[in-house]
Amino acid sequence: MCGILGSVNIPFSEDILDLIAHRGPDDFGIERFDVGEHSVHFGHRRLSIVDLSPAGHQPMVSPCGNYVLVFNGEIYNHQELRQRLPKDLEFKGHSDSETLLYYLIHFGQQGIADLNGIFGFAFADKVKKQIILARDPFGVKPLYYSQSDKGLVFSSEIRPIRALHNDGKLDGQALASLLRLRYNAAPRTLFTNIQKVPAGHFITWDVSNTDIAHESRFYAFQLPKTSKGSKRELIDNYGANLEAAVKRQLLSDVEVGVLLSGGIDSALIAALAKKHYQGTLKAFTIGFEGEFDEDEIADAKETADLLGLEHHVEKISFHDFLGLIKECSRIVEEPLATTSMIPMYYLAKLASSHVKVVLTGQGADEPLGGYTRYRSEIIREHLPSPIRSVLKPTFQFLGTKNDQWIRGAKTMEISIEMERFLSVYEIFDKEEIARLIGEDDHLSEGLIGHFYDKLDCKSRIHPAEKLMALDTRLNLSDDLLNYTDKITMNFALECRVPMLDLELVRFMESLPLERKVNYREGKLIHKAFAEKLLPKKIINRKKKGFQSPTNTWFREEMDILKGLLLDPTSSFAKVFNLKYVDQILNAHASGYNKEKQIFLLLGIYYWFDSNDTN
Repeated sequence: MCGILGSVNIPFSEDILDLIAHRGPDDFGIERFDVGEHSVHFGHRRLSIVDLSPAGHQPMVSPCGNYVLVFNGEIYNHQELRQRLPKDLEFKGHSDSETLLYYLIHFGQQGIADLNGIFGFAFADKVKKQIILARDPFGVKPLYYSQSDKGLVFSSEIRPIRALHNDGKLDGQALASLLRLRYNAAPRTLFTNIQKVPAGHFITWDVSNTDIAHESRFYAFQLPKTSKGSKRELIDNYGANLEAAVKRQLLSDVEVGVLLSGGIDSALIAALAKKHYQGTLKAFTIGFEGEFDEDEIADAKETADLLGLEHHVEKISFHDFLGLIKECSRIVEEPLATTSMIPMYYLAKLASSHVKVVLTGQGADEPLGGYTRYRSEIIREHLPSPIRSVLKPTFQFLGTKNDQWIRGAKTMEISIEMERFLSVYEIFDKEEIARLIGEDDHLSEGLIGHFYDKLDCKSRIHPAEKLMALDTRLNLSDDLLNYTDKITMNFALECRVPMLDLELVRFMESLPLERKVNYREGKLIHKAFAEKLLPKKIINRKKKGFQSPTNTWFREEMDILKGLLLDPTSSFAKVFNLKYVDQILNAHASGYNKEKQIFLLLGIYYWFDSNDTN
């Protein structure tokens, strides 16, 4: 797990590479070489996890000198991949980086689909005069790039690209899409000249000529055919796949820990890790000072005691809450509406003081139907059209202030599938976005539609399955996994996601819908298997989510929020309608839950504050 930086015809020095030094404090390297007529620089900051010796140093150059690799991530099946390579190859060490280098040399672009891991890498082929950028199937690792007449720059983070390509302007259409979806779906960012490689894609740059041409391709697997078998057989197969995934992701030459919440997902990962881990398994949990329902320390402690984990706990207060939101916004680089990045900051800081690698339970909800929106699709098909059409006005008549209920009721009456999916995601609807920034959202449907088409969602039997597949590749990669990677790597901590193991997700997405979710609950097969390892009181705990008490804090500190977001001299004020922002703040103060909307607006405010967008 590391940080990569590279360029074509735009040289950089060690001080630019050091902008991502936090991602890899153990080693670094810069390699300069020519491909055709072009000057290429590859840079790498290393966090040593597998093969701590100099044999794992990057940039990694083949013995013949024709191939160069910079790689961020882990290839969990790399030992299996080595067996497919020529037997006469002489490896210098046992790193997955060296396996990847030779695998790409021998199998080229076609070999990318064989990689079971989390990765963002660049591979230069001097013979074919090509550079390939690739991102893992579910976008666990970020990878950004920018191309102009000057050349090409790519990196694990935006910061170095901005330093080398400092001509970025605000993309107004991307801002409208961000306000709607709560994240910028790949390939867009808020900068007009900076894109990100979408999950499950690789981009090939042809550097044989003066002009640098590129082509983006989707390499990841299509949605599989439905698995057959009895309920018991499917549960057993699910358990075998999950256990194999956890075992694979324990691959490390340094100590591994677990991020432990009070819920079933992290508890199940911890139970399986404990079974296969050699040594004392450490677990880490964050709670909040004061009385908040979101605090999970007591539940997590019960799980840790049951499994015999070495449990490390920290309670946090919010004496500098705005300062923390600003710092998280700086680290994550892209504004998000997800408040769970706040506890993640403290959790990563705590864990990094004990281990270099952690496993997390993140990624179970999307492919296994854990969210309400999937159950809503199942409920919707059983509701007569007249009932669907009166749900929203009924909630409004009753005076409910639950924003989630109102928006959920609104989606029930939408018959066109893509419009309904967009409505499910909305933080702000199109009318609200127009009032906020005077811009309509023309992007979101196409960004989601790209994966809808690539996954051939039209052939899926049920809309809930389509929504789950889209979330697994969009909501996860560009929202939840985005902040998880940036924040953990800010503390030089590698975060692994066993639930998104390639083979496991293939199996989960092949399961019949009724084995994953019904109108009452989701993750059915997950819970059924968990009964073999965990007591029912852990399995059936009420889902709290990894949240922070921002809802309460925003009401208590409304004057401070208004002082920031309503400042007419700010860069934020040049783009946003402050009168409407004030209405949103007042609605939250009066009891409506506008927590996510306010958190997103704060993130955008700090983004403007730290980025000159001309």
